[in-house]
Amino acid sequence: MLSELFGSPSRIQELREGQDGHLLEGFAQELNQVGYAKLTARRHIRAAEHLIHWANQQGRTVATLDERIFDEFVQHLNQCRCPRFGHTHRRDLRTGVRLFLRYVRFADLVTTRRIEEIIVDPSLLVSFCGWMRLQRGTCDATLDNYRRHLRDLLKRIGEDPGKFDAQSLRQFVLDTSGRCGWAASKQCTTALRMFLRFLIADGKCATGLDASIPVLAHWRLSSLPRYLQSDEVERVIASCDPATSRGKRDRAILLLLARLGLRAGDIVQLRLDDVDWKEAWICVSGKGRRQTMMPLTQEIGDAIADYIKDGRPQSAADKLFIRSRAPFRALANHCAISMIVVRAMRRAAVICPSRGAAHLLRHSVASSMLRQGSSLQDIAGVLRHRSIATTEIYAKIDVLNLRQIVQPWPEVKPC
Repeated sequence: MLSELFGSPSRIQELREGQDGHLLEGFAQELNQVGYAKLTARRHIRAAEHLIHWANQQGRTVATLDERIFDEFVQHLNQCRCPRFGHTHRRDLRTGVRLFLRYVRFADLVTTRRIEEIIVDPSLLVSFCGWMRLQRGTCDATLDNYRRHLRDLLKRIGEDPGKFDAQSLRQFVLDTSGRCGWAASKQCTTALRMFLRFLIADGKCATGLDASIPVLAHWRLSSLPRYLQSDEVERVIASCDPATSRGKRDRAILLLLARLGLRAGDIVQLRLDDVDWKEAWICVSGKGRRQTMMPLTQEIGDAIADYIKDGRPQSAADKLFIRSRAPFRALANHCAISMIVVRAMRRAAVICPSRGAAHLLRHSVASSMLRQGSSLQDIAGVLRHRSIATTEIYAKIDVLNLRQIVQPWPEVKPC
């Protein structure tokens, strides 16, 4: 692979026969597979070569490198006098070193253990997560959210369940709610209740202690969903440049959000095989891993097909949407989708009225359907709500119809 990145035979021979030349050859192969351009790949290989040279000057070998080596190498760069190595593109140099260290680590070439701040969960928390997966089928993303609160709990009141009492548990909830919003506080109470139920079922905690967790005050339908007007949604979609690969990808994503009301997490999980071109369906795996067949309209189908044929880079990933720049891997999480929407809104000069830009388009779908006369049952079906009660919040945005049924406030003359 080095021969495809470098044109000089003497340079290729120097790399292959130099220190740890076989590692540089494998690293070059890795960079090519994930789609780095030749110029960028050469820079990263140069950075790896510099690291190997410096490590050998320090009496170390690649097999003994650990995470601390990166910080030491960065400090070395500030006063580097290594012959044959320039000092331009410092940022690319650090990036190349990170990629090389990742390559040798995952290729099982490093004999030392990875040195980094690893959070080791208590055995009680590990058992809880296993119980939740087995008994309730809880996904890892939900368990990660629970872990944050439960780590704080165990750190604060100890890891002996026999010493848990209602007062300390309630005080923990009150302190958490004082520094977090309602959603995070509710997540904390849910995590605590499930954890206590696990302990009770395992005989490690007093029966009924889960009832001591307070219920946070929250009134259903008290908030008003934020949404964009139809013309603003169209401007956001039109802001994507269909002549570029990134523009093709972003337009397909925005159409899925703005036409089908998908969640950001739904789009991240989409795979190439989820699109049924013959029957014009797209299989969406939503909350709780429930799979739903959504209609593949002509507009959305054309956008996805255009992206797959002319915009999607070659990648071994089976996810439908992948990064537009190397390394060409699947999008990391729902935050990547939200950032795509945020950038599109900036290009379209549309102000985002609330947090969660991707979910804003989902609300916009519901509001548009309501203005066109769709029932709440129809909206619930499109948004895949389990309960119609979840959809009832959208009734509040139908101001024209609400004016017809509004009642005057007692002892106040009607407007």
